[in-house]
Amino acid sequence: MSGVASFYDRWGQYNGRLVDAIRRLSDEQLKLRVATDKWPIWAIAAHTAGARVYWLCGVFKESGAENTPFTDPLSGVGWEDDESVSRGSNELVFALESSWKIIERSLERWTPSMLGEEFTREIGGKTQRHTRQSVLMRLLSHDAFHTGEISQLLSMHDLGEIDLWRPGT
Repeated sequence: MSGVASFYDRWGQYNGRLVDAIRRLSDEQLKLRVATDKWPIWAIAAHTAGARVYWLCGVFKESGAENTPFTDPLSGVGWEDDESVSRGSNELVFALESSWKIIERSLERWTPSMLGEEFTREIGGKTQRHTRQSVLMRLLSHDAFHTGEISQLLSMHDLGEIDLWRPGT
């Protein structure tokens, strides 16, 4: 492990557990949601993958978006924005795995001294400044939040859960 990857050594395991959970779900199970005004599982997973590409490729200009379903990360449009087109487990697994590769490469390449570097983005007519560190923390907590959301949905429907912290691989 090089770069800052050792600081985030379990993140890949967490991604793998999310991928494993999504892979085993049927199309009907992926459409489960907690309420009619909330996203179904497939949209939550798609949003999780899309956010990775948005921040790392769109804002930080890392390469790799072309190898994901989200080739225009600054378009402002994600799969979750069109619920009439449900996504299946194969598409979602590809989105999660391909977006994970961008995170993995960034963690390997970025050094501790790079974590404080600032990048800007324009949103709502305002300029925001973000460091690499702040975005890594945002993405890690975003992944954990939405994985927890999916885990609770699965549990509500007696479909198991996603235990990010269980021992082993």
